Amino acid sequence: MARRSALSIRIVEGRNLPAKDITGSSDPYCIVKIDDEAIIRTATVWKTLSPFWGEEYEVQLQPGFHSISIYVMDEDALSRDDIIGKVCITRDMLAEHPKGYSGWMSLSEVDPDEEVQGEIHLRVEVLGSQGSRRLRCSVLEARDLARKDRNGASDPFVRLRYNGKTQESTVVKKSCYPRWNETFEFELAEPAGEKLCVEVWDWDLVGRNDFLGKVVFSVQGLEAAGQEEGWFRLWPDKSKPIEDECRGSLGSLQLQVKLRDETVLPSHCYQPLVQLLCQEVKLGRQDGQVHLVTLLDETTTAECRQEVAINLVKLFLGQGLVKEFLDLLFELELAKPCEPNTLFRSNSLASKSMESFLKVTGMPYLHFVLGPIITRVFEEKKYVELDPGKVEIKDVGCSGLHRVQTEGEVIEQGRQHLQSYLGELLDAIVRSAPACPPLIRAAFRQLFQRVGERFPEHQHAKFVAVTSFLCLRFFSPAVMTPKLFQLRATHADARTSRTLLLLAKAIQLVGNMEPAAGRAKETWLSPLLPALQQGTARMRDFITRLVGTEEEQGEEEGEGRPPPAVLKEGLLLVHKTRGKGPLLAAAAGKKLHFCLTGESLSFGKSPGAEVRACWGGGGRQQGGADPLCPLCVCVCLFHQRIGAIALGDILAAEKVEEKSFGSSHVMQVVYLASGGQQETAYLQCKCVNELNQWLSALRKVCGNNPRVLRSYHPGVFRGDKWSCCHQRDRTGLGCDRTRHGVTLQDWSDPLEPAVEAQRLFQHLQGLRNTLRDKYWELLEPEHAQNGPRGEDAALPEGLSRLLAVLAELERCHGRAQPPRSPAPALLQLQT
Repeated sequence: MARRSALSIRIVEGRNLPAKDITGSSDPYCIVKIDDEAIIRTATVWKTLSPFWGEEYEVQLQPGFHSISIYVMDEDALSRDDIIGKVCITRDMLAEHPKGYSGWMSLSEVDPDEEVQGEIHLRVEVLGSQGSRRLRCSVLEARDLARKDRNGASDPFVRLRYNGKTQESTVVKKSCYPRWNETFEFELAEPAGEKLCVEVWDWDLVGRNDFLGKVVFSVQGLEAAGQEEGWFRLWPDKSKPIEDECRGSLGSLQLQVKLRDETVLPSHCYQPLVQLLCQEVKLGRQDGQVHLVTLLDETTTAECRQEVAINLVKLFLGQGLVKEFLDLLFELELAKPCEPNTLFRSNSLASKSMESFLKVTGMPYLHFVLGPIITRVFEEKKYVELDPGKVEIKDVGCSGLHRVQTEGEVIEQGRQHLQSYLGELLDAIVRSAPACPPLIRAAFRQLFQRVGERFPEHQHAKFVAVTSFLCLRFFSPAVMTPKLFQLRATHADARTSRTLLLLAKAIQLVGNMEPAAGRAKETWLSPLLPALQQGTARMRDFITRLVGTEEEQGEEEGEGRPPPAVLKEGLLLVHKTRGKGPLLAAAAGKKLHFCLTGESLSFGKSPGAEVRACWGGGGRQQGGADPLCPLCVCVCLFHQRIGAIALGDILAAEKVEEKSFGSSHVMQVVYLASGGQQETAYLQCKCVNELNQWLSALRKVCGNNPRVLRSYHPGVFRGDKWSCCHQRDRTGLGCDRTRHGVTLQDWSDPLEPAVEAQRLFQHLQGLRNTLRDKYWELLEPEHAQNGPRGEDAALPEGLSRLLAVLAELERCHGRAQPPRSPAPALLQLQT
């Protein structure tokens, strides 16, 4: 049994942001922090006060996290980035919106006294007998305190206040993980109604000390318990008056945030649910009966249909039944009254499932097809415009011979550029048929056949059905917003964005298989009509080849997509430290090419030859691979390879304090060397996103390693002590907790059947009564019962079994709930 917290966050857009640059504009981006740890950085949107990001993330978190802070920043090339404002969302706020929060939130000013973080370890006890009792507070240590000084650290000390008296600890210099081990005593007030306030401050030689947070306790309950010890979170100073003058003047942020707390039972608990769903898929559609999948489609709201579709697709991928599941959806959808020209244009469960299926199984294929043309458009930055109402006239010619281009010349030049881009894109699509994953080709073949049987008099309908997914829901959105499909690291500027929009519109018109219809709506597309007509013919030939080639033997055993062996790769700077491991001894201070596979973390001076095994035909082929196949499993072998670390030897992958190397983008990989001794490699990434991507990839493949560490040192061991906590024992316990459970989710993540089954259970659990009512509503009148339709009414076997399985799973969750821990004697007050 595992408890998980998953945070889904979509940063949509901002509006009315203040200008931070002398140009009267800003270059905004967002930083997302979970409990003050930076997890996500959005792309910068240049020169705007109303930026649009539209970026979505899902983060697996530690179950005990407290808050999410989203900082809106203004990027500056020559100085430190400016803080525009922030939005803070607590865990309690998210708990009040179990279906998620969606809306605009005003940015608030960043107050240094509220920018606190970390925890403090205290032991509080009551000593003595009646009449001469004392309150003793032992200040042991703290961890992950806020960095207030220029050197990337703080000089913390503790101030205790009780019953009008104040005591202070010693100052620990240059540490955010201080250890005091000091004890303070106060005479216990009678009655014990006074509060104990423990404050942490950063000592400064010049100027006022900086506030690092505080804990306020009520000690009334401590008299009975006698002693209490634990880690306590530091809180900001809430006693200051709240000023609302700036609230709203800093602009606002549109967000969609959802927290999902899950208790995932052992996989065998979900087997009855999984087996029932698989059995229903294998039975297929039966005339005169309401299928369980139809009930699920009809009772699922539009807001959660995408999520349910993803869960179903991943579940059936793991069971090897995704083709049968999609085929059943196609059959059920085509059984409804529908027109051949509007097939699968709605957001039905069939449409959402096929769309999710393409993203889960086809992202490498998408990058292979679109990558080169997207790169070309971004690099060339050519002006492309066909709409006369938006054409910008500009001067052309050499110095002294300037003339103004006519509108027709600008449009003709734009047509040539766009036609060139469209031609290259169509070339890539047409050539990609052998590279398309076998599972996707099989799904499209089923769809092609089903639509052809449903509309034999409209032969073009089966082509439109395929392109409605491939072009309109897969290629076109990725062309329009390549950042959201990981095709680019940044958003496009205004000119490039317009070019991508026109290119996406062109591929949509080609996918519609009727370019003339698009010309009727937007007449200014007429100059592109010959290219669109030619593209339609080429697309038709491509679809014919895509669905017409049967996979070779071995397709069935290759039912699930083969996971790419290269999980993450790229150049990383190896930092030089005393006591480094022998593997990286010769590479300190150099950039190496690192390659994370399912077996090891390899590194070398450059990527070299590769050994490929082709999965393009659904089975393994030795002796080289099709160069067009993006799903070839590539095992990196390095030219001048230096070494590798086996995944079983990796003990932790964590961040490093900024002060250690002067960068906040350094990670450490703690591993066991060949001699059995523990070593650490310090590797610098280029940005916070790359850092978190590497950490996520390493944590996912090493999370089940039984030897993973539970604590680590976020600093480095220099001289004779650790830079973080100043411990002198190099092999001693770490001063901070490891964060193995904090990962960024990705389409390429391995399947987790128990998690998908748990999420489907949660969804179905809320639909038990709705499923019963919808069944009677959909039942054909001639088969409907005239008797009672309440709890005692007869239900079909599939629905009856489903309700019984849900009830049993509910009982399993009830038995799995941990007993409530006793309330702490020391009550922490958030004041």
